[in-house]
Amino acid sequence: MIKTKDLFDEAISLPVEIRTQLVDKLLRSLHPTQKEIDELWADEAEKRVKEIKSGKVKTIPGEEVFKKIHDRLNS
Repeated sequence: MIKTKDLFDEAISLPVEIRTQLVDKLLRSLHPTQKEIDELWADEAEKRVKEIKSGKVKTIPGEEVFKKIHDRLNS
């Protein structure tokens, strides 16, 4: 069985390019990509852009949105 310290020492001794790949793989294992969800969000964003460009929906300036939120929280 490999001890944690030995594993760390071995990883640190790898060339930078390999360590970079290792870090990337480790991070992906902690936060796996959610391709299907990402695709759904991209589709939704495209749909919303089309709705705005076609005039189907009206945008609200950010300042107005934040003022409404501020007013609600302070009432």
